[in-house]
Amino acid sequence: MTDALPFALDVGFDRLYGLRVTEISDGSMRGSVAVRDMIKQPAGLVHGGIYVAVAESLATTGTALAVIDDGNTAMGLSNQTSFLRPVTGGEIHALARARHRGRTTWVWEVDLSDESGRLCALSRVTVAVRPAPES
Repeated sequence: MTDALPFALDVGFDRLYGLRVTEISDGSMRGSVAVRDMIKQPAGLVHGGIYVAVAESLATTGTALAVIDDGNTAMGLSNQTSFLRPVTGGEIHALARARHRGRTTWVWEVDLSDESGRLCALSRVTVAVRPAPES
């Protein structure tokens, strides 16, 4: 799937915590993360930063894919995440949907669920669209 993309998805921090992008379509992205001890907080729950990172990565990547052909790039501007239910094992599944596609900003909503389909966190991510640097 990533061979046809203009950039790699499995690099940097996303690779470190284990994000797997499972679906890319116009205005939506899906991904998952296997729960391992290395992404848990001391109490045994998945660290909140993982949910935030998944939401940010899916929203920014989805925006970047849509604007790259126009010579633009995308970068996170804000991320507001509400934690609803803890996850201690299995996988976290994420569905990101573009809710606003503006000239300079996009807004995404991301649902993060456990293996049973229970909603565990909600994120709203605003992504800035800017001209890509010349290089």
